[in-house]
Parts: sequence; C-alpha cells; structure tokens
Amino acid sequence: MVLRINDIAPDFTAQTTHGEITFHDWLGDSWGMLCSHPKDFTPVCTTELGVLAGLHDEFARREVRVIGLSVDPADDHARWLADIGDVTGHVPAYPIIADTDLAVAKLYDMLPAKTDGGSEGRSAADNATVRAVFVVGPDKRIKLQLTYPMSTGRNFAELLRVIDSLQLTAGHKVATPADWQKGDDVIILPAVSDAEAGRLFPDGWETVKPYLRRVPDPSRESS
Repeated sequence: MVLRINDIAPDFTAQTTHGEITFHDWLGDSWGMLCSHPKDFTPVCTTELGVLAGLHDEFARREVRVIGLSVDPADDHARWLADIGDVTGHVPAYPIIADTDLAVAKLYDMLPAKTDGGSEGRSAADNATVRAVFVVGPDKRIKLQLTYPMSTGRNFAELLRVIDSLQLTAGHKVATPADWQKGDDVIILPAVSDAEAGRLFPDGWETVKPYLRRVPDPSRESS
C-alpha cells in the first residue's frame, strides 16, 4: 500500500510493550506520532528512543500520543528499555509495537508487501527502511511522513516544530514559512480572498507579494 499525506493512516491491532492495542482506538481523538525502528539494540535508535522519552512533557502539552515500533519481539523491547535508560537517562513510557511478523511495516509501506517471513534472522540492514515517522491527526489522516537513513538520528526539535505548524494550520487559514518557529509571523493562504482575510485578520497584514501576505501568528491571541 502506497501512503501519501492526507491518506487515512491504516488501522491495525498489534502487541506492544503495553499489551495489545488497536491503533485507531488507542489514538482516540488525539494527534499521534509513530516512530519506527529496524531492530532492537541498535545504536542510533537507542539514542532516539531515549531522547523521545525525555520529551514526554512537550508531546503531552501538544496532546500528541507517541508510539514506537521495532521489528523484534516485545520481550526484546523490554530488555532494550534498560539499555535506553542507561545511555540516555530516560526510559520510554510510551508503547513500542512488536512487529515480529512485519505486518505494520508492510501495511505502512516501510517494507515491500511481498517480503517473506518475520523478524527472526533479519538484520537491521534488511529492515533499513523501517525508520519512518508518521504524524497522524485526530481525523486519522497522515499529516507528515519522513524516512531517515540508519546513519542519521532524528531531530525531535524539528518534529515538534512541524507539529506546532500542523496544529496551527489545522485551526487557521494560514501556512508557515521556511524556518518558522512558534510565535513567528505566518502567511495567509492564497485561497483566502482579501475580503475574507479582512474578516479573519482585522488588524491587517503585510503584502510582500500579491500571493504572499504576512500576518502575526493568530494563536498568539489565544495563548
């Protein structure tokens, strides 16, 4: 299955370090972020899972539910948690999916659907593309997807920045420019006429180009 932004995130039932979950039920009405890993006890992933655990309060403040995935059994995940704590000082409290049959990896197009067998005997290199991030909205649609090489750790500050943008633009008719940070000026959507913009942004805006109108971050008024 090829997945694109705005597709419904496929539902699934899987075993995790927190027991069995059904993804859509587990998400409820929240935002969600799924981070996948090609194998337990791998160096870059160890640092990632710990850093992500240390950002628990940041994701909770944004009402984002976090779930991990690794192509190994839940018992291995449980043993891995101790290493993650030793290395990073943070032990994940979020669930980690045990994708031993590769079902979720294939469902989310991280491995070819024709991939045979399960996790046993497969190396991290065999699963190199199972290093994706999916951000899912409360409507269960995919809002972001990224795949990282095994040699490059994820930048969770950037993922939080993107989530801030996604949540802002879900509630207002704006887009965020390059290098935007929460609180910076934003751009009025081109589809919004000047007449509608006048109602939405009564304090006015800066017209940089006819198609680029800059306005203060509207969420600042409600913060």
